[in-house]
Parts: sequence; C-alpha cells; structure tokens
Amino acid sequence: MADATPSERLLTPENCAVTFIDHQPEMVLGVNTIGTGTLRNNVAGLAKAVDAYDVPTVLTTIGRDYNGPLFDELRETLPDEAVIDRTTMNSWEDEAFVEAVEATGRDRLVVAGLWTEVCVCFAALSALEAGYDVYVVADACGGQTEADHERAMERMVEAGVTPVTWSQVLYEFQRDWAREGADEAHQIAKEHGGDFGMAVEFADFLSG
Repeated sequence: MADATPSERLLTPENCAVTFIDHQPEMVLGVNTIGTGTLRNNVAGLAKAVDAYDVPTVLTTIGRDYNGPLFDELRETLPDEAVIDRTTMNSWEDEAFVEAVEATGRDRLVVAGLWTEVCVCFAALSALEAGYDVYVVADACGGQTEADHERAMERMVEAGVTPVTWSQVLYEFQRDWAREGADEAHQIAKEHGGDFGMAVEFADFLSG
C-alpha cells in the first residue's frame, strides 16, 4: 500500500535555489516568443514566490551599463539581493555567479532568463554537468524566435533538465492550502495567476 508522502522529485523551498538571468530591458527587445507584459507578469509571480518562501536566489545581468538593470519587478521584490554583472553569455563561466550558486548550499537549481537559446541554455547545461538537478521556468524565459526557444527547451530536456512554469513552482512550494504560506500563495495567484487568480479572488470574496 502506498504511503501518503510526496515525491522526492518535487521542488520545495528547502531543496532548491532560483536564479534570474538577464531580465533586462535591452534583452527584451530581441524576444519574440512571449509578450513583454506576459513575461514581466510571470517573472514577477516567480519572484514573489521566491520571496514568500524565502528561497535562496541568485540575480545576474549581462553588460548592465548597456543592457540596463533587471526588471523593476525583480529589484522591488528582492531588493536585498546582490546582482552579479557579467560579460560572459554563459553565467557558469563567471566565477562570481558559480560561487553564489554554490553558496546557497542547494543541489537543485531553478533557472529563468533571457534568451532561452543562449544565456539560459548555456547555464542550464553547464549546471547539469556540474552535478545540479536543473529546472527551467519556460514561461519566465523568451527567445528570439519560436524555433530558438523550442529547440533550446528540447535540447535542455534531452540533456536532463526538467521544464516547469512559474505557477507550477509556486504551487509546488505550497502544495497544501492548509499549510503556512497559503495566504501569500493566494495573493500571488490573484495578482499574477490569470483565470485561476480571478477564481481565487472570487472565492475569497464569497468566504469574506
């Protein structure tokens, strides 16, 4: 008889770290696979989930003087997190970035960033080879073309990366509406969760 216990494969706030790679204004100009508003909504939702559950986070930019700072949504939600600026397209070739990831003490790395086919793919494959269990948040990433995004996702999945969405990460962290954190998860869903967020808002109205 099966036990009522969760799979070891599920993400928890205690077993992973999250990195946001190059969510910068200039980088968005090359993205054609997801609308800017949707991208920013999804990044904001993921950032708020990370903040609500106190998950270790690594923020990084590429050429900040040229490509601009991280999205306001990231800087406002995670104001105390240092931002590592790089010249390398592959974050895993930047010593400060690798040191920051290792300092989290986690062996699972959740990756979101721009562009899927370059900075996300290169870092994800490198982290895999370094021994990390890697999850890529597909809807908090974007590529130059559909082919770029889709082939990069396929390449990463074939190598062993697990694809997820930002809301999947949120609900995977919570998993039980009777647990602590449910109010924060409800609020994030209402602010960024689309149709389900509307349903949560209506349910809160009925119960209030």
